[in-house]
Amino acid sequence: MLPLDGLLVVSLEHAIAAPLATRHLADLGARVVKVERPQGGDFARAYDARARGIASHFAWCNRSKESLTLDLKQPQAHAALMKLVGRADVLVQNLAPGAAARMGLSFEALSPAHPRLIVCDISGYGDSGPYVEKKAYDLLVQAESGFVSITGTPETPAKAGNSIADIAAGMYAYSGILAALLERGQTGRGRRVDIALLESMTEWMGYPLYFGMDGAPPPPRTGAAHATIYPYGPFRAGDGRSVLLGVQNDREWKVFAREVLKRPELADDPRFAGNAQRVAHRDEIDAVAEEAFAGIGLEELVRRLDEAGIANGRINDVDAVWKHPQLAARHRWTEVGSPAGPLPALIPPGRRDAADARLGPIPALGEHSLSIAANAGHAAVARALLALGATAREPLADGEQPMHIAALNGHISNKKRNKRNKRNKTKNKRNKKGHAELVALLAKRGGDVEAAGDPGISPLAYLSLSERAERLGSSSSSSSSSSSSSSSS
Repeated sequence: MLPLDGLLVVSLEHAIAAPLATRHLADLGARVVKVERPQGGDFARAYDARARGIASHFAWCNRSKESLTLDLKQPQAHAALMKLVGRADVLVQNLAPGAAARMGLSFEALSPAHPRLIVCDISGYGDSGPYVEKKAYDLLVQAESGFVSITGTPETPAKAGNSIADIAAGMYAYSGILAALLERGQTGRGRRVDIALLESMTEWMGYPLYFGMDGAPPPPRTGAAHATIYPYGPFRAGDGRSVLLGVQNDREWKVFAREVLKRPELADDPRFAGNAQRVAHRDEIDAVAEEAFAGIGLEELVRRLDEAGIANGRINDVDAVWKHPQLAARHRWTEVGSPAGPLPALIPPGRRDAADARLGPIPALGEHSLSIAANAGHAAVARALLALGATAREPLADGEQPMHIAALNGHISNKKRNKRNKRNKTKNKRNKKGHAELVALLAKRGGDVEAAGDPGISPLAYLSLSERAERLGSSSSSSSSSSSSSSSS
C-alpha cells in the first residue's frame, strides 16, 4: 500500500509546475486525472519529440496519470467536470489568471459544497498585486527573481539549464498539498494552497539575497565556480578534462595544499587563512592549481582528491548520467509505459524500489476519457460512445476504456443525429427499392398498382413484400367486386 492510495486528484494543468506536483502525488499512489483540451491537450506534448517520439518535458512530468479530454466551453462537459471535482480530494490548476474562478473552480466557490476539498492554485505572481495579470513563463520568473543576475559569467548572465522556477513552484505545490492533507486529517476541512512562481523562486534565491541585503554588492557571477566559497569549482587536469572540487573549511584547505597541490608551504600561508581570504585570492589559487595539475591526467587528479578526502565530482554530460555507475549499482532505473513504448524512469527519491512507488504509463491524449465518464456517473455517455464506434484498449469490465472525447456535449448528440440520418436514408432507399418490387408484383398479379401508395409513408411499410402484394391485391379485387355488385343492383 502506498501513502496516497485512494486519493483522487483532479488537475487542470499544462507545462511543468502543476504536472510535476501531481506526478509526485501519483508516485505516492494518488489517482491523478489530468484534464486536457481536446485540440492538442497539454501544450507540453508538442515541445519536442526527443523521448522516442514523446516530448521530453511531458515524459518527465506525466507518468501514472489518466488523461481526460473535455471542451469546457460546452455546458455538459463543464457539468461532468464539476461532478468529478465533487468526488475529488484535491483540485490543482495552473490555468491563465482568473480562468479557474470564472469556471466556478475557486476554493471559495467549491468549499461550501465540498468542505474537505483541497484546492491548489499555481500562478506566476499570485492572485493580487500589480503583476496579477502578467504572463509568467519559467525564464521570465528566473529573471524577475534575480536568479539570472547572479548566474553565468562576469560578461554574460545566464539562465539555469532546466526549468528551475517551474520546478520550485511544483515542489512547493507538492509539499503544500501534503501539508494540507495532514491538516485535513486533524480538522476535517480542506484549504486553499496558493503557489506563485515568483515567491517560490525568490525563496530559492536563498543566501544571495542576504549576501546582498541593505544595498551591499550581490555575489559576483563566476560561471561554474562558487561565488563566495573557494576553491569550489571546476579545475582542469593536464589532459584537458576537468573535475569540480570543493574545499569548505580550513582543515580541508591544509589537506588540499599538502596532498593534492603537493605544496605543503601553502597550508599555513596567511593569504589562504580562512575562506574570506581564499575568495579574495582566488586568482593565486587558480595559478597554483594550474601549475600543479598540468602534469597529471584526470584519473590521477581524482585519485589524489579521493585519497585526501576532498569532495569532488566529474562534470558529466547527459549521456554519462544515464550510465552513471552509482545509479546503476543502486538499481535506481526502471521503465514506464508510453504511447511510444517503454521509457526509462528514475525511481522517485526516497522510495525504496520500483515496487515502493506507483510508476504507471504516460497517457495518450484522452486515453481514459471513456472510463472516467463511466465511473463519474456518465454510464449513458460511455455506452453511447461504445455504440458509436469507440474502441477500448482494455476490457470494459476493468473500467479502463480509453477513448478521446472531443466534448461530452455536442459530440455524442451530433454522432447520434448523423447515425439517425444515415439510418433514415438507408430506410428510405430500401423502401423505394421495395416499392418498385411491390409495383411489379401487383402488376403481375393484376392488382391495382396505385394502391401501393407513396413508399415513404405507406402504412404497409413493415409488412413483407408478399404480404403487401397479397393484401393490396385482395383489396383491389374486393373493390372491383363491390363496384360490380353496385352496378348490378
